[in-house]
Amino acid sequence: MNSLSTLSRARSLRVTTRPQTVLYFAIRSYSGVATTCHGPPNFQRRSSPLTYTTKRPISSTPHPQIKEYFPPPENSAVKEVDSAWAHPVYTEAQVQSVRVAHREARDWSDWVALGTVRFFRWGMDWVTGYKHPEPGQQLSERFKMTEQKWLTRFVFLESVAGVPGMVGGMLRHLRSLRKMKRDNGWIETLLEEAFNERMHLLTFLKLAEPGWFMRLMVLGAQGVFFNGFFLAYLISPRICHRFVGYLEEEAVLTYTRAIQELENGHLPDWDKLEAPEIAVQYWKMPEDKRTMRDLLFYVRADEAKHREVNHTLSNLNQAVDPNPYHTEYRNPARDHPSRGIENLKATGWEREDIFS
Repeated sequence: MNSLSTLSRARSLRVTTRPQTVLYFAIRSYSGVATTCHGPPNFQRRSSPLTYTTKRPISSTPHPQIKEYFPPPENSAVKEVDSAWAHPVYTEAQVQSVRVAHREARDWSDWVALGTVRFFRWGMDWVTGYKHPEPGQQLSERFKMTEQKWLTRFVFLESVAGVPGMVGGMLRHLRSLRKMKRDNGWIETLLEEAFNERMHLLTFLKLAEPGWFMRLMVLGAQGVFFNGFFLAYLISPRICHRFVGYLEEEAVLTYTRAIQELENGHLPDWDKLEAPEIAVQYWKMPEDKRTMRDLLFYVRADEAKHREVNHTLSNLNQAVDPNPYHTEYRNPARDHPSRGIENLKATGWEREDIFS
């Protein structure tokens, strides 16, 4: 067959093949993980075939237009791009000890932060088709969560969750430059939080590829949220950190419910699903703890840490107090905030408990 007839046939196929009108996500089901990335010399790699499903419920992008996520650097001299932030190692007992918790609002600023989060939560539930049943209530088929719906919710949540830390770190960085004085360590923690949330997103993107509609929603949400949070942080960093603390409470609740549904057998496609290699390397997941269930425990533990960090930062004097997560204390025998979750306080550390 010559090239002209081939081209003519291809054009005819494109004309007669109409894209589906449903909105979909491209879901990746891993029977194993195939990876081209290079880890540390002592890292054990896995190599097994990938299988894909064709269920795509949240986009209308034709399948061939979606490319492989995170290909290796297109440079023959580059082996791997390393990260500046190594993740703390969590134990199994630590990640499973995380609990849903809520810090009661104590003043008008807390109520402003809490009310804003509840409004955002309503919008998030509406966009992702989520509704939590009341005790004894049976949800209709419309609101039953599937693996695809959960991934939709995770991707949308994490694409927005990485904004506050970057905005706060950027503004504190610029403030430090303007005033020509140190920031007392806040910038590092805020940027590390943004990086961690982005790693959550990159991990879930190994399991689900968003099409144009999802990308458009993320673009709009990020644009509105970034500018709104930017202005709010200029006005009151304390309220903004309280807002993020309440937001992370909702994130912990979301992942807890996903774990419960998985453990109750409502998400069968995830029963034997392995965590992507990017997650294994980032969280340093043990050999026998690399399932989707384990991944959700690790992500939930991170969200619980962000919950504590932001509630704690909101309790401090924003202008003069040092960052308690990058501080060397005179009495190391006493419990203090740390980068890990060994001293996790769900509602945050009070200022007098840290510096008194």
